[in-house]
Amino acid sequence: MSFSKAQDLIRLAQMAAARRTGVSLDEIVEEFSISHRTAQRMTQALETTFANVTAEDGEDRKRRWRIDPGALDRLQLRPETAIEALDIAGREAVAEGRLRHRQALAGLRDGLLARLSNRDAARAEADAEAVLQALATVTRPGPRVSLAPEILDAVTEALRGPFRLRVRYKSDDAPARVLEPHGVLLGHRTYLVARDPAKGDLIRTFRLDQILSAEVLDESFAMDPAFSMERFAARSFGVWQDPAQFGPVAWRFAPHAAERAAGFRFHPSQRLEWQADGGLIVRFEAAGWLEMAWHLYQWGDAVEVLEPKGLRALVEGHRRGDFGSMP
Repeated sequence: MSFSKAQDLIRLAQMAAARRTGVSLDEIVEEFSISHRTAQRMTQALETTFANVTAEDGEDRKRRWRIDPGALDRLQLRPETAIEALDIAGREAVAEGRLRHRQALAGLRDGLLARLSNRDAARAEADAEAVLQALATVTRPGPRVSLAPEILDAVTEALRGPFRLRVRYKSDDAPARVLEPHGVLLGHRTYLVARDPAKGDLIRTFRLDQILSAEVLDESFAMDPAFSMERFAARSFGVWQDPAQFGPVAWRFAPHAAERAAGFRFHPSQRLEWQADGGLIVRFEAAGWLEMAWHLYQWGDAVEVLEPKGLRALVEGHRRGDFGSMP
């Protein structure tokens, strides 16, 4: 067995031990970017290498492999990469005001280091620090929205319940609202996704930076079983939701811009249609024309809006051909 395959097998054993329900073939395929057949061979190697592997079929009829975590207690893998990842995630959490998550990440980091000798811990920290110093966050133009840590903490606690959340929105004089949180949309602005029972069953968005106070109530509620944050987020191009604008979108990129555009993931539902002249049509379904227009401006006259008509009219007259480069 090659070193890389041995490392993959150890990683698979960690996954099988860490996940309460075990790990499925689909999860192995996604984690290691391999074929279904290769994933099957990895599970066979797992069963051959470890004596206490169990394979069970779940309610979804998918087989999952699980291993007793005790079998991995003596395996000490190099923690540098994990410490790097925790430090990077912690730095991002601080920048976004998620101090609760920063504390949790710091606890995991300290736990990793505590398991090492003083020499190995010092080396791991030094290696991780070297990588962190080489990384920089790109500063994007525009205002940076500040989020109050206590508001984020309250939202997180409410989502765990789930519990209702009493908020004061936009103005101190505004009447308190009782919301039923379903998720959070992260982007250049962060939105709470919630239902306002006083206004019906519609799932709405609330700018998190405009929530002035938030109190978690000792009142649980039933989340909408048909709701999916993934589907909800996919209804918009950016973060803004406008049901009236939702529908088919089609952009045609000129031949000289087609290869560059093909490397972009404009939307999870996008479909690419190559044209005979070398051009490219990108199609997807979403709302948020203003955020689309902001992005399209960067392409100058290398892109044409085919639909919807409202977006086409919004960008008409703002396409220019003197940009020195494309996004």
